[in-house]
Amino acid sequence: MKTLYRIILALTSGLILSTAWFEWGSGLLLLIALVPLLVLEDDITRSGRDKKAWLVYTYICLSQLAWNLAATWWIYHASFAGLLAALVISVFFMAVPFGLYSLTKRLFGRLTGYMSLILFWLAFEFAFNHGEISWPWLSLGNGFLFSIKLVQWYEVTGIFGGTLWVLLVNVLLYELLRKYRLERSVRKHKKLLLALLILIFVPISASLIRYYTYTEKKDPREVVVVQPNIDPYKKFEAMPSDEQTRIQIRLAAEKITESTDYVVCPETSISNNIQIGHFDRVWDLDTVKQFVQNHPHAKYVVGIMCWQRYPKGVTTKTSKPLEKSDRQYDTFNSAIQIDSSGEIPIYHKSMLVTGVEKMPYTWLFKPLKDLMVDLGGIFRSHGTMEERVVFQAPDDDIRIAPVICYESVFGEFVGDFVREGADYIFVITNDGWWDNTPGHRQHNALSSLRAIETRRSIARSANTGISCFINQRGDVTQQLGWWDRGALRESINANDKLTFYVQYGDVIGRFGFYAGIVLLLLLGLRLVFPFIFKGRGR
Repeated sequence: MKTLYRIILALTSGLILSTAWFEWGSGLLLLIALVPLLVLEDDITRSGRDKKAWLVYTYICLSQLAWNLAATWWIYHASFAGLLAALVISVFFMAVPFGLYSLTKRLFGRLTGYMSLILFWLAFEFAFNHGEISWPWLSLGNGFLFSIKLVQWYEVTGIFGGTLWVLLVNVLLYELLRKYRLERSVRKHKKLLLALLILIFVPISASLIRYYTYTEKKDPREVVVVQPNIDPYKKFEAMPSDEQTRIQIRLAAEKITESTDYVVCPETSISNNIQIGHFDRVWDLDTVKQFVQNHPHAKYVVGIMCWQRYPKGVTTKTSKPLEKSDRQYDTFNSAIQIDSSGEIPIYHKSMLVTGVEKMPYTWLFKPLKDLMVDLGGIFRSHGTMEERVVFQAPDDDIRIAPVICYESVFGEFVGDFVREGADYIFVITNDGWWDNTPGHRQHNALSSLRAIETRRSIARSANTGISCFINQRGDVTQQLGWWDRGALRESINANDKLTFYVQYGDVIGRFGFYAGIVLLLLLGLRLVFPFIFKGRGR
């Protein structure tokens, strides 16, 4: 019976957490979602025969599994192995903070334990955002993706402010419930109740005020976004790249006017692997150039697949040997801008999908590199860029951020483009891999958080999925839905002001990371040298 009770608590928490990632759910549910886990942990540690952190960790893994599976089951449409990898890594990695919390609480006491849960969770989320293996999709702060009116203060804190808010509310709520269960009275704990109410309602009130009073500076540019709706599993082989380009040009032509400033097309729209330095020899680009000549005011931003050959003896971390040659080359998933200037600036996607576009920790797997390459394995990685590149308009002072697909999930990364001078964010993507599931809707909604963090208008062009316009408050103002072919036109406002978050990035996450390391060292010292610390936690 005790085991069933604990399983129910673990599953309840995981399922409540998952609801925030669905349009019918709410980020507010995150404010109570961890309470069952805190009850579970306390139940285990108070039972005399079960005082072991590993048992807490086991049940937390079950909760994490329920959360991850319920919220991201759709990954299997692209790769069943990818779903398994995401589940294994996320479940076992993000269950660690709760295991460490349980251990810290028993060794140092309840108050230090609560503090450790917050710091360890922030630390592990930060590592998951900035590590070689990165999967921040289910960061607690991202759970407000469909509740943007509640988190307009992300322009100051980013998603780590949301994570901190969720953790603090859950801890205070649990502590209040725990004391009420012991004493059957709330009156004795009025201050705690007041603190909880303030913590819940002040951020919400401030956000709602900011949402309804925020006004955009009028500085419009007309943008057309194209959604060609080409089956992602056929576009690289079954349909020639030039045919795809003709489809996109035709769709753009239906919406373009003399006032159009930008036409935005999806990720990998031109997929015939162009060699960098030979852009003048490609039919697709000639077609686009002719289109731009007919509409000289417009700038055409499009995703391409390309590669670069290096001089003899030059290598990079991601370069591969060129067949029948002593040279190396890199492949890239990139974005370019074609305009009346004749110059073609290029940006290479640099936040790559682990296991699909890059192999993490290559130093660890380096001895297996030759074997994997010989077998056509997964060691290959696309090349990247160290800096963020923004595209400048030749006839205007406007600059745009060419954010490619997965990059739009990372707040600080997108903020780097804005620090480089971007007045707009253009997200180009291909979300058709996941079929008509919550995946493409979640990915689109995450762009709304980026709009709030940066206060930049967003034009989003998807091969298929959702193509849309998002204003600086995070509202979707116009969109094309799943499996619709077409184009949209809208005038959206530029912004050159930098938010606090853009200027300083993930300050809260970074503080949690380093403070978590210090706390982990203290925990290690307590385990190795118990005589250093007097007493024992309760």
